[in-house]
Amino acid sequence: MPAHSRRLFALDQNCPEPIVDALSQYIEGAELIPVRRIRPDLAAVYDWELLRELHVDQRRWDGLITNDDKMLALAKEMTVLSQTGLTLVVVKGQGHNPIRSTGLLLCHLEHICHQMTPGTAKVWVLAVQQKKPETAVDRLAMIAEKQTTIVAELVKKNELSPNELRKGVTP
Repeated sequence: MPAHSRRLFALDQNCPEPIVDALSQYIEGAELIPVRRIRPDLAAVYDWELLRELHVDQRRWDGLITNDDKMLALAKEMTVLSQTGLTLVVVKGQGHNPIRSTGLLLCHLEHICHQMTPGTAKVWVLAVQQKKPETAVDRLAMIAEKQTTIVAELVKKNELSPNELRKGVTP
């Protein structure tokens, strides 16, 4: 995305500013500015006031990024969001883990930027679910099914000998 079409997002005070700063040169589709750098007093206002201030600011803000999912249930905040046409990105449920919340945001940010329609309020709620691991046998079963064979045949064809598995021996 060319620099002139980068999206401009305010980072709420609960976002991990030092991590975002360190990675900012690698974020191509958006510029992320901490709220306190826009105006120090904005860190202490209600969320609906922050949305209004972004809307009336002389810079053309595209939205707000926050870890505060409580504002999703507040009628005033959602009404003002709708009126301003800003995009709200909520990085949900990452607790106090700044690495996880930043990673989750960065995984989705480019897609969010491409899906934006200026002047149309949108809400993106980003969350991660912990998965259970698969076993190698699970994967072999999927491969066997695709190859219309059975796991035992795949293993027989591909297994290493006990000698090849010994440390210090190269096949």
